[in-house]
Formats: sequence, C-alpha cells, structure tokens
Amino acid sequence: MWKKIHAEFCEKIPGTTRTEMALSSRWKVLNKELGKWRNALAKAMDNYRSGQNRTNEMIQAQMWFGATGGGKKSFTHHECWEVVKFCKRFVIIPTGPEVVLNETPLRDSMTSDSPLDSPMSQDSPIEKEPRPIGRKAAKAKKKGNSSNQNSQFLEEIARQNGIRIEMEQKRQEHELALDAQFAREREYLRKKDMDKTDQETMAMDTSHMSPETKQFWKLERRDVMRRRLFRDDGPSNTDWLNDGNH
Repeated sequence: MWKKIHAEFCEKIPGTTRTEMALSSRWKVLNKELGKWRNALAKAMDNYRSGQNRTNEMIQAQMWFGATGGGKKSFTHHECWEVVKFCKRFVIIPTGPEVVLNETPLRDSMTSDSPLDSPMSQDSPIEKEPRPIGRKAAKAKKKGNSSNQNSQFLEEIARQNGIRIEMEQKRQEHELALDAQFAREREYLRKKDMDKTDQETMAMDTSHMSPETKQFWKLERRDVMRRRLFRDDGPSNTDWLNDGNH
C-alpha cells in the first residue's frame, strides 16, 4: 500500500527525497490532527444555532480543537481536510442534542463515535500497516539472533569434539586389542619354539659325543624336566655349570 502511495507522491512531486517511512510517519501526525478536527467540527455543527453563519461554526470548531490539548491551538491543515472529509473515517453525520461550549464535555459518553476510537475503514486513504520495528528492538533482535547463532556454533563444536573423542577412544581400544592379539600370538610361537627345542634336546643322540658334550646335554635334559615339572616356561639356564662347585 505504501509503495503505491510513495510512487504516486513521487510522480506528483518530482525530485522529492521523502521515503515510504517518512510518508507513513507524517500520516500518523496528520491522521491524529484530522481526527481531532473532525470531532471539533462535529461538536460545532451540533451546537449550530439558527441565524449563525458558517464562520461562527468554524470559530467554534477551532475553539474545540484548541481545547483538546496536544500543544496545537488551531487547525491549519485545511487542504488535507478537503481531501479526506468525505472518507468514511472522517465523514461527519450531525446527530445528538445541542451542546454548549465549556458546559458539555467534548466526549458525551464512553461510547464515542470518534473515528479515532475505531479501526481505520477500507475507505480511508491510508491503510493501517504494522508499525516498523524500532532501533532498540532491532538491535535486541539482532543480538538475540547473534546469541542463537553463537550457541548453535558452540553446540556444533561440542558435538564434533564428542564425535572426535569417541572415535579416538575406539581407535585406542582397537589398537590395544591388536596389541593383545599380537602378544598372544608371540607367546604362542615362543612356547611352540621352546617345545620344539625341548623335544630336540630330549631326543639328542649323545652316543658319539665326547664326555664333556654328553654332560652338557645331560644337564640340558635335566633343565627341561625341571621346567616341565614346575611349569616354568622360562629359558634354559646352564650358567650354574660355570660354578666351580659343580
């Protein structure tokens, strides 16, 4: 709606620098004053006496307008009034009893027919649109969006770190499992080699050997028997042969 109004405004007043927001803000001020002027005219028309002319009516309307407060003592936007006075929002329908200035309140009852107390109709030259967001609200909204983005970013980092830690733990567990498997295989091969060596030691033919060599293999066989007896899988130990007591 405001785009159309702004386009027509620029067409009628070439070179203008007013924006849609500027026109909307200006209309808010005019809308309020036009509504007050409409009320003042309605009161003046209700107070019209036979023999009085329209000049007296305008004077009374100006007095009613100034009595409503708001800082302005008189209404000056008569050209604007000529444009909107036949719109449904501002049209004046003379009704009600005669009133006297300073004796009857400006509003006769709580159910006033003032157009300011009712929503703008379709006949209004400007349709009511949502109020633009203020600077503070915009900053707060931007800050809120930024905080949400930061929170989401931190949550994503935490999630990625959790995934990385979990993968690292699984990798370490897998490596430990492999190390344990390799250790079991090495132990199996060591025992297998030791069994083979023990079997060869026990089956060694020493009949053609010298007495010293025969004594060596005899001690080796004894060491094998000792380990098998006490379930000692350690290596053969023949260092005691170097002991001078044997």
